[in-house]
Amino acid sequence: MKATAKAHPIQGLVKYHGMRDEELRLPYHDSISVCTAPSHTKTTAEFDDSLDVDEYVIDGESVTGRAAERVELVVDHVRDLAGIDTRVRFHSENSFPTNIGFGSSSSGFAAAAMALSEAAGLDLSLPEISTIARRGSSSAARAVTGGFSHLYAGLNDADCLSHSIESDLEDELRIVGALVPSYKETEEAHREAAESHLFEGRLAHIHEQIATMRDALRNAEFDRAFELAEHDSLSLAATTMTGPAAWVYWQPKTLEIFNTVRRLREEEDVPVYFSVDTGASVYVNTKADYVAEVESAIADCGVETRSWEVGGPARVLDEDEALF
Repeated sequence: MKATAKAHPIQGLVKYHGMRDEELRLPYHDSISVCTAPSHTKTTAEFDDSLDVDEYVIDGESVTGRAAERVELVVDHVRDLAGIDTRVRFHSENSFPTNIGFGSSSSGFAAAAMALSEAAGLDLSLPEISTIARRGSSSAARAVTGGFSHLYAGLNDADCLSHSIESDLEDELRIVGALVPSYKETEEAHREAAESHLFEGRLAHIHEQIATMRDALRNAEFDRAFELAEHDSLSLAATTMTGPAAWVYWQPKTLEIFNTVRRLREEEDVPVYFSVDTGASVYVNTKADYVAEVESAIADCGVETRSWEVGGPARVLDEDEALF
């Protein structure tokens, strides 16, 4: 059977950092994110008895090496759940630039998990599918459930899964993406996270941040939620920069955008906050009434911008939208 699915990438609000189990991609602590639309990944998967080997194609190119291994972890888990050993044809396309800090692995593995589950004939809930996506990327679990979502830490699939958080901020939030291209090694940063001397400090306050973020989202408190996301971005960076490899992802344009956001907020009273995941690109969070002003100011920094709304959960598409 063949199936096609679509998922939106995530912006981390209270971000996870580090994995206690690399194969199952079990994070050390909970995390909360929001999906960004219309950016998306579309994936078509087909289990085909005529194939001798699995076929993985992303953005028109055959995938090998570590990238293929990560896809295979998801594919093999779906095969195990479905009780099949059929080879798969897997094609995926992204509508936005990848590997620059805008969550392409999250939407990629969320769309993969959704398409593969449907193609294999599995009847699963979104939280259950999130545990499949998590094997490719922990962030992908939250892209499955969409909107504002919370990935719970745990030691197995019964506990480590994602659930959505209802919030009236879905209608109000606008996100300006500031593209600052810079190569990054997210997987390596997660691998060495616990070796930073600041990691234990991050763990000590992360539970309070999760609780505060959930409360702010449920009560639609924009400033409270996104001020916290801004502070969490700095906490994540501090932990990353003090690991063994001393990763420094930010570029001069990244800092210029930070300063522009703070100027808009402090001098012009614009409700706006920056957020970064592992990378140099910046999410700029504001309200619908201010998005044009904010996007213009960010573009004046000399960077390419995108304007996003909150994206929904991963979903299966009609047959006529298949990639092959």
